[in-house]
Amino acid sequence: MIELRHLRTLLALRETGSLVEAAERVHLTQSALSHQLKDLESRVDSALFVRKTRPVEFTRAGLRLLALADEILPEVRKAERDLARLAGTEQGRLHMAIECHSCFQWLMPTVDYFRDHWPEVEIDIPSGHHFDPLPALAREQLDLVITADPQPLDGVHYVPLFRYEGLLAVARQHSFAGQPYIEPSALAEETLITYPVEQSRLDVFTQFLAPANVRPKEIRTAELTIMMMQLVASGRGVCALPNWALTEYLERDYVSAVKLGEHGIWSTLYAAIREESAEAPWMQDFLRTAKETSFAVLSGIKPANRDEESAA
Repeated sequence: MIELRHLRTLLALRETGSLVEAAERVHLTQSALSHQLKDLESRVDSALFVRKTRPVEFTRAGLRLLALADEILPEVRKAERDLARLAGTEQGRLHMAIECHSCFQWLMPTVDYFRDHWPEVEIDIPSGHHFDPLPALAREQLDLVITADPQPLDGVHYVPLFRYEGLLAVARQHSFAGQPYIEPSALAEETLITYPVEQSRLDVFTQFLAPANVRPKEIRTAELTIMMMQLVASGRGVCALPNWALTEYLERDYVSAVKLGEHGIWSTLYAAIREESAEAPWMQDFLRTAKETSFAVLSGIKPANRDEESAA
């Protein structure tokens, strides 16, 4: 018998292209994922993909099951939403704030999808807040906050969405371009371009510069990512951004990117919600949609660590 978990695993394998990344996506060890796939192959008496190919090459049987997954899993999601409505639990309000200047690339498709499927839930992204979003969430002025800087607050629950690597964007002619990575001391003579937020909320400071007791020669701020890229491309500074926020600029060869440290710096993006709303079907569906949309439209991100998932 084919189970839904089998179909979800096959989708993860198609989307990631590798057993290692698919295992991370569905929160299994690679051994457990391989066992599940072998179990499915024994049930259908056919190989589903060609081993040791990257990206994964599916057999005719595998492609047929993927077509089944594409057909069935969206209907399962739709049925789950319908059942929530029948139970009378669909009413709600979703006012959110975003502590992430480059989040709209994946958040807007999530909001559009959610609005189409949960028209009864009032959704808004208010602008012009002159208070900290997380305390406002605790005070019920907001219902969800996208943040990479979780704070311990009573009644606030953090759901990890995905992990991302911070990279340093530099001009294509910069001396850093082409290097595998840089050390913190390399930024001591550079102009660092950042968003206009506190340094304590920027990974390049907290994870990279501050531990090495290094400060850039100059700090310059810009409101928009495209403005930052124009400054970088023209050689007026360098800036650290999430890997996925740089994808389109790197693909267009507009700028170059280099790792921050030999092992890079990684952070996790969270959705902060109040504990009492965590079990609401519409909230669970929004969070699930946010994760699925992120992995569908962003490059270079990874699932949250298991300890982050369990601690959330």
